[in-house]
Amino acid sequence: MERQISKSVNANDYEILIRKRGEGKYASYCPQLNHMLAGGEHEEVYGLMVEQINKHIESIKSAN
Repeated sequence: MERQISKSVNANDYEILIRKRGEGKYASYCPQLNHMLAGGEHEEVYGLMVEQINKHIESIKSAN
């Protein structure tokens, strides 16, 4: 099943799920982007995913 990437320009339409994978190992996932990333701290992976979401929204806006 292919996942559809969101075309919404509203940042509130995007979820950020964070999971602790062990000591100093965190992962964040955004289902609307079908994107996962890893890092060493909760705040780090959250911030990185917010950046990815904002870049995605800006790319949608610039394409229109």
